[in-house]
Amino acid sequence: MTDITLKVNGEPHSCKSPITLPELLRQINLNPRLVAVEYNGEILHRQFWAETQLQNSDRLEIVTIVGGG
Repeated sequence: MTDITLKVNGEPHSCKSPITLPELLRQINLNPRLVAVEYNGEILHRQFWAETQLQNSDRLEIVTIVGGG
């Protein structure tokens, strides 16, 4: 395992690699079912999350889905 640094919502975030997107979301206490993710400038469809291995310097924008009326 090696340390990598990601940019998550504009802020640096260090973690151990290898790591997948769902693992990162759990690490930062986000429910994967309640977020949308932009990965390096592209919306990443949920079906690809488990196979997406995060790399050093990747950029993630994570938006929490809020319900209500």
